[in-house]
Amino acid sequence: MRSMLIIGAGRFGSHLAVKLTELGNEVMVVDIDEEAVDKLVPFVTRVQIGDCMDSEVLEELGVRNFDVCFVCISDNFQASMEITSLLKEMHAPHIVAKSDRAIHAGLLKKIGADEVVYPEQDMAQRTAVRYSARGAFDYIELSPEYAIMEIASPAEWTGHEIRELDVRTKHRVNVIGVRSGKHILPLISPDHVFKMEEHLIVAGEQKDILKLLNKK
Repeated sequence: MRSMLIIGAGRFGSHLAVKLTELGNEVMVVDIDEEAVDKLVPFVTRVQIGDCMDSEVLEELGVRNFDVCFVCISDNFQASMEITSLLKEMHAPHIVAKSDRAIHAGLLKKIGADEVVYPEQDMAQRTAVRYSARGAFDYIELSPEYAIMEIASPAEWTGHEIRELDVRTKHRVNVIGVRSGKHILPLISPDHVFKMEEHLIVAGEQKDILKLLNKK
């Protein structure tokens, strides 16, 4: 369990706060908007109303005591910059800032952000790749070239073993797991026999996975 501070209770900050709490973390959310903060009371560890551009507010929060501080303000870049800078001055252990533009990300890193996330860009990329492929259900980008994807098992693979199909050599992808319903079996053996109802978790270059999915 880790201790998280989330500054900004907008859509991204709120979703992040709830998910982090579900994963067993202690989460505190701070925002100047009382209504936005009140909505999160049942879902997170603590909430507080306050303007984090005020250094006294951040001092009272004790930012050094949080494992990660998230700055989730995107509609006011000046506020995001100032809060990130203040967190750095107060020696927050790890600062993650949300950004919508690359030029903003560079500035945030220069003034103290350890990491910058692009939720809208990341979701757009995932959606684009998913809908560019027939039978793709989920997608995780590891780098601009490599990805992990959940796909439908190709019909022609049904009833055959992995070793028999020589998937890695012929298609340049690795089958690293199988989903059956809600259950995922990781690192399946070479003698696993493919079933029609299964989803496969595959890893490899995006172009090779898409080629496998889109082949006629």
